[in-house]
Amino acid sequence: MVVICVVPLLYVISASLNPSGTFTGSNRLFSEVGLNNYAELFESRYWRWFVNSFVIAVTTAIGTVLMGGAAAYAFSRFRFSGRRAALTTLLLVQMFPQMLAVVAIFLVLLTIGDVIPVLGTNSTLALIAVYLGGALGVNTFLMYGFFNTVPREIDEAAKIDGAGHAQIFWTIILRLVSPILAVVGLLSFIGTFGEFIIAKTVLQSPDRLTLAVGLYQWASDERNAPWGLFSAGAVLAAVPVVVLFLLLQKYIVGGLTAGSVKG
Repeated sequence: MVVICVVPLLYVISASLNPSGTFTGSNRLFSEVGLNNYAELFESRYWRWFVNSFVIAVTTAIGTVLMGGAAAYAFSRFRFSGRRAALTTLLLVQMFPQMLAVVAIFLVLLTIGDVIPVLGTNSTLALIAVYLGGALGVNTFLMYGFFNTVPREIDEAAKIDGAGHAQIFWTIILRLVSPILAVVGLLSFIGTFGEFIIAKTVLQSPDRLTLAVGLYQWASDERNAPWGLFSAGAVLAAVPVVVLFLLLQKYIVGGLTAGSVKG
């Protein structure tokens, strides 16, 4: 399994270092090595697309953590009418992939764009809003199980000392549930950084494209595609995800499993 996973990566890295810029010439791994393809990236829109994807992914990750955390705290600590039905609805909605609603999303953005242009099509803010809406349900349900593992006695002790719900949430609870926050933020970042279908539907301007859509444009020409340039861009695109994964690695196992013991 390690060989199956590693060999394709070696071919991509080899193609990115091959000055000929073709996959055919990369059959022999690292037969030619050069940084020409990486240098050419600076002469293209690649870094503009990279920044667009990074900003969108970071903003979506932060928004998902804050919104999902607030919703999970409410479901975990408050008892209100419709609470169980709302949790069930969140679970049922996540059974359907967000891509099934691509046409509806596009039509909604067209309609909203006539009134609020910044939330219409070809808008980065609109794309972030769509991502946040799609990620809220499953992440809320994931956080909800983890929030239930935090003893309520901590909340009660804080209330005796005069703390309100906002103080308890921001200064106590968020620190205790940091593993699940890291996991949700990481999954959100990875999902939006490489997302293609919705970004392709919402964005049209070349300077506003995300990295996945921009790289697709390079690879869409079957005969004249700059495969060396594409491979170099793909290798660099993996760097933020790998770095973030390594930084948050210690939280991942605990964040994914701790919420499953109590729900």
